[in-house]
Amino acid sequence: MLYGRDAETSVIDELLARVGSGGSGALVVSGEPGIGKTALLDYAANNAEGIQVIRKVAIRSESDLAFAGLHLLLHPVLDRMGALPEPQRRALEGAFGLAHPDGAGRLLVGLAVLSLLAEVAEDGPVLCMVDDAQWLDRSSREALVFAARRLDAEGIALIMATREDHLPGLPELRLRGLSTAASVAVLDSVRLAPALRYRVLAEAQGNPLALIELPAMLRGDGYRPGALPLSSRLQTAFHHQVDHLPDATQTLLLVAAAGEGLDEVLAAGVRFDAGAADLLPAEKTGLVTINERAVTFRHPLIREAVYQRAPLSLRLAVHDALAEALTGDHNADRRAWHLAAATVGPDERVAAELERTAVRAADRRGHAAAATAYERAAELTGDGDARGRRLTLAAEAAMEAGELDRARTLAEDAGRQVTDLLLRSRLAHVRATAHFWRGAYGEAHRLIIMAADLAGEVALGQAVRMLVQAFQTAWYVGEPELDEVADRLSAVDLDVPVGALARLEFSVFARLFGRDAADLPPFGEAVARAQVALASQRRELVLACGIPLLVGADAYTLEAATRLAAECRAEGRIGVLPMVLFFLAQAELFHNGRHQDATATAVTGLGIAEDTGQHQWVIHLKSFLAYLSAVQGDEKRFRQLTTDALSGTMPMRGALWVDWAHGVFDLGAGRVDAALTRLEALTQGPGWYHVSAMRCVPDLVEAAVRCGEPGRARHAFARYERWARQPFARALAERCRALLGSDAEAEEHYLAALRTGGPSFEHARTSLLYGEWLRRSRRRAAAAGQLRLALETFERLGAKPWADRARGELEATGAKAPGTPARGILAELTPQELQIVRLAAQDLSNKDIAAQLFLSPRTVGYHLYKAYPKLGVASRGELATLDLTDPA
Repeated sequence: MLYGRDAETSVIDELLARVGSGGSGALVVSGEPGIGKTALLDYAANNAEGIQVIRKVAIRSESDLAFAGLHLLLHPVLDRMGALPEPQRRALEGAFGLAHPDGAGRLLVGLAVLSLLAEVAEDGPVLCMVDDAQWLDRSSREALVFAARRLDAEGIALIMATREDHLPGLPELRLRGLSTAASVAVLDSVRLAPALRYRVLAEAQGNPLALIELPAMLRGDGYRPGALPLSSRLQTAFHHQVDHLPDATQTLLLVAAAGEGLDEVLAAGVRFDAGAADLLPAEKTGLVTINERAVTFRHPLIREAVYQRAPLSLRLAVHDALAEALTGDHNADRRAWHLAAATVGPDERVAAELERTAVRAADRRGHAAAATAYERAAELTGDGDARGRRLTLAAEAAMEAGELDRARTLAEDAGRQVTDLLLRSRLAHVRATAHFWRGAYGEAHRLIIMAADLAGEVALGQAVRMLVQAFQTAWYVGEPELDEVADRLSAVDLDVPVGALARLEFSVFARLFGRDAADLPPFGEAVARAQVALASQRRELVLACGIPLLVGADAYTLEAATRLAAECRAEGRIGVLPMVLFFLAQAELFHNGRHQDATATAVTGLGIAEDTGQHQWVIHLKSFLAYLSAVQGDEKRFRQLTTDALSGTMPMRGALWVDWAHGVFDLGAGRVDAALTRLEALTQGPGWYHVSAMRCVPDLVEAAVRCGEPGRARHAFARYERWARQPFARALAERCRALLGSDAEAEEHYLAALRTGGPSFEHARTSLLYGEWLRRSRRRAAAAGQLRLALETFERLGAKPWADRARGELEATGAKAPGTPARGILAELTPQELQIVRLAAQDLSNKDIAAQLFLSPRTVGYHLYKAYPKLGVASRGELATLDLTDPA
């Protein structure tokens, strides 16, 4: 019976009810050892009526084995893997060592977990529980968190119990100590003298396990109240129970605490003359339960207590015995770790085994486990050069795992031992990357230049790759650094695959900064060459797809990002999708003017970035969505997005978009002074060449003219005129000339802007400004025509501030403004619903749609049926008859 946990059990009851009715949810139960986490999992399992239960306890000894915890959890349902989409099935098989890894991103394993649990849920709701989740290896933890964040309408509950706060982004139930009344109720079943009862209550401090286990300990001798932390006192209580067992039983319990399956425990026990019969005393006392497969401890703390109480010499012997018992290639990783645990001092044989384990972990995208294996291998390495090489590999693996602080520390340790120039270059690259993702752009740039210089003496291809990255760091530092990198790129032999990306970067630099571009190929040719040369280098190819945005060549980005997004979805390459979708959303907005498509793309990218912990892309995408919200005048969403974006750890990367968003929001609301101040600072700041800073110049010009201070925009506009080579930019430049020039020239420039065309929102703004000019010129009929066109577009796009302004101007001409028109059948759909109905209209099945959008088929069906009434249809077949394109 659970005492004093009514509030907590009600949370569990609510989750079980939601799952039973077809919903889903995740919950993290956290708290100190013995606080009642396991008891709450027991409660959930006992009350999961009509719900399938999958439950496992993570094992500390396997916390360094990539995907070990996930394999343990999902082992009972792996027979359902055949129903998964092919890329997901291959990823899961590769992670579990059931097939050769195919190089797919580790995040695809998380999607496979979601799909597998959803497949099991086809037979009825599923409750999946992990106890002691703090011992999950990082790869398993990431996969489960990814799956948990994307739960929606599958009929799945995922509960993880942990001592630590390392499962971010999931609902948490934090357990505290029991009240005095509840603590007394727990003790009612134990016969204690009043004085002893008082001591138990005082020592336990509301910890349920302490209330249960301490009485026997307090009856013994030699206990001093308060001498140890509570978890240590609990372990001591368990020691007290183990101490009375026969020696052979204690030894076999130690083997079970260090090992896993019953077979290996008994095989290792032979060395200590202990067998299955020696487990019986522990089973009789309730410390363990035994079946044909495993020895299960009554509480996870008992396993820890048994291991910690053993002398070091015996622990070393037990690990050595377990290593000997683990035969076969499928046990190679566990054998290597047991050998490492049994080894004191340098041992090249064991270090080499661990290095092979690290390679296998990295092949399965278990980079955190690979880093740990490389680091431990380095500790067991006697030779200084070999130790430095292994520490370098550990640092690089930690960086791949996103463990920035750990990567930097390992790189610094390795740097003190490495003399090889290429290794020193790689270490500088690791440190540069860590600084870059922390927002320390200046230090990152210094280090990446150092890395390029070191590599240039021994590996040209590596040096060029570093210079390509130096261009990216310099982009956030300033013009002098960009100029330096450009000079370096122009001086080196670029006849390596990544050289095509370097040429493309230099081409952009030359066009932005007015460098001599006579020897450069046409920009389209440079883009095409880069795409061919980088075809097998996915990350560089993604970077190349975003570069055209810098010079307004948005059509190239639209084509490349559309193709890359489709390829990433088909192959399950989740990790790079936020970057691809950020570029695609910009191209959809700038090239096509499709605000709804851009919003849907950015929202999808944001969800993936949040679910995968890619904070830099969370900032970028929220900043971009803040701009779209500013256009619509949605103040609540605008405020929330800008606040979130600026609260990130890399302020400059999101601040430029946020500044543009603020400027547009103020401009739309008529606060032209505030808009001018914000946009002037943006266009004159050190990042004036960034996408948002360059493209906001037409807004700056309008704000300056409406404030009566056109001179404040002329310098930025002069740069914009040199930049404006694409038709949409030439149209906006003509609009700016109309605003900045004389009345005699204005109409010519307005008409030129309208003839050139461009995205619908900007075209409508030109019509609005031209209509306002016509009205001031007392040409009311002509003004009314332009203002009606502007109003119609603004209404269709949901750009309320601009629609209100156009309506007011139209009414000022004496014309009657039309009523607010319907925004079309797509306006009521959420971004996710829009993507789902479009794919369903192409006759894709729910399973195919789920694979593309990284959802479960049930979630796809749920959102599809929610969309039908909004579209006025009753079935999937009717979708093909609808026009589902963005009306912009």
